[in-house]
Amino acid sequence: MPDLSEDFRLPVGCPNCGSHRMRVSEVHNPDDKVFCASCSTYVCLYHEAQEIIRQGPGSESEALLEKAANRHD
Repeated sequence: MPDLSEDFRLPVGCPNCGSHRMRVSEVHNPDDKVFCASCSTYVCLYHEAQEIIRQGPGSESEALLEKAANRHD
């Protein structure tokens, strides 16, 4: 069965391991749970992650990382 999730990067790291790589269902329902892609810790709900991304990164270097990691080719 194919994996029905996708990874993306948040400006806020995982509270458990510090990774910025997150995993969410491809469906992107607002109440889908977002998990750390490294340690599988629950981080937040998808609509909360979208709000964090909308608020933007805290620095120029973080902005470049976000742009590269979250681009949709």
